[in-house]
Amino acid sequence: MALIVEVNGKSPKIDPSARIAENATITGDVTIGKESSIWYNVVIRGDVNKIIIGNHVNIQDGSMVHGTAGRSDTVLGDYTSVGHRAIIHGCIIKGRALIGMGAIILDDAVIHEDVIIAAGAVVTQGTVCESGWIYAGAPAKQVKKLDAERIQYYIDGTSAAYVLYSSWYWGDGN
Repeated sequence: MALIVEVNGKSPKIDPSARIAENATITGDVTIGKESSIWYNVVIRGDVNKIIIGNHVNIQDGSMVHGTAGRSDTVLGDYTSVGHRAIIHGCIIKGRALIGMGAIILDDAVIHEDVIIAAGAVVTQGTVCESGWIYAGAPAKQVKKLDAERIQYYIDGTSAAYVLYSSWYWGDGN
């Protein structure tokens, strides 16, 4: 069973349809929405600020979600996919985004909808990623405009696939 820990009087609130790996760690002021999946070795630490994870979000193996005290909440909007070993720290991901494997999103960054952050990219503090673009590099920069077909395949397709994949492991939810 996942490690779910109350911190400073705040306990994670997890929708019953969310699927959580047995070795995930979720602490403090965290909310996880419908049909979201939190995979193996993921750590979500809501100890210094609020973390809000929307519906149909998947946070893949080895990723870390945290924030910095005194800054804004960390938000992952609906239909966001976070690739393996990514770091999401004190930022806002508005939704319908694909965060690549090993990417790092730093404090006060804002990722608008319909954005792909490439594997290994570093979105530096305060960066705003505009809708409809792929961002890559360190620091991350706009590299390619997204068309509707790529948005549907990569962003919508990954989110839907992870709802399916999680059912293979955990059935209809924990």
